[in-house]
Amino acid sequence: MSDNARRDFLKQVGITTAATVGLSSITAKADEYKSGEVQGVLVDIGVCVGCRNCERACQVAHNLPAGDPEEYHNRDVYKEFRRPSTHSLTVVNEFENPKNKLIPYDVKYQCMHCNHPACVSACIVGAFTKNRNGAVTWDTNKCIGCRYCMVACPFQIPTFEYDKAIQPKIMKCDFCFERTKEGLLPACVANCPVEALTYGNRDELLVLAKKRIARYPDKYIQKVFGEDEVGGTSWLYIAPVDFEKLMFPTLGDKPAPGVTEAIQHGIFSYFIPPLALFGWLGGVMWLSKRKKELTESETKKEEDK
Repeated sequence: MSDNARRDFLKQVGITTAATVGLSSITAKADEYKSGEVQGVLVDIGVCVGCRNCERACQVAHNLPAGDPEEYHNRDVYKEFRRPSTHSLTVVNEFENPKNKLIPYDVKYQCMHCNHPACVSACIVGAFTKNRNGAVTWDTNKCIGCRYCMVACPFQIPTFEYDKAIQPKIMKCDFCFERTKEGLLPACVANCPVEALTYGNRDELLVLAKKRIARYPDKYIQKVFGEDEVGGTSWLYIAPVDFEKLMFPTLGDKPAPGVTEAIQHGIFSYFIPPLALFGWLGGVMWLSKRKKELTESETKKEEDK
């Protein structure tokens, strides 16, 4: 092993161990983000027409294969229920409207960006961050591929690039964090032609949602999904029918990290051996990944010669 690789390995072990030892500080981060700084998106299911412009805009914004724009006009995709994947960070599904079969209900799904994210709490190395504007983002340089985030998420959103042998990533909507930092709208919101998506301060969006429901009581059910679910989410929905009929999970108002934190704190707070073990395992996993990268690099050099 070269000196540089050895130094990187020891550094990674140190980071992993420190992150595990500092688990309580990682899991406590979610409590810091309750102020009016948090942004959100209000999704009006009664307005969405299923054009899937949001899907394509997301693909382009995140440098994912977007394909031919004409493909998004094909409604055959709605024959099966879809979930976000490593190749599609947001998807639209369609449901039958019992009142008018000619006008179905179309629903956009993506990471909900919880106020108290279970993924942030579950990650033992702090690869997930709940940012001050509400976005939940992921750092590939810290991730060790344990995939606890996938198990912890109550909405089953994070996905893993199983098809990649080298540097696989956890993939999920990042709330267009880089765009919004520059004052731009999330790509999906900017490209919605019917304004089914409204971006803004979460508190203000809640007021808007409730006013819209009160103004059109025959059009919407008396609920804003995401207001209280698992402690609240940045993405909020209003709909003409019960959310259970639109494949939304039935969740309580208790933050999801409440359960995972209690378990993790009980295991890790007072015992040093498991902490050292996780640090060592994290370093070994990183080293294995690094060796694969170096091997591929050497192979490519040989082929070029």
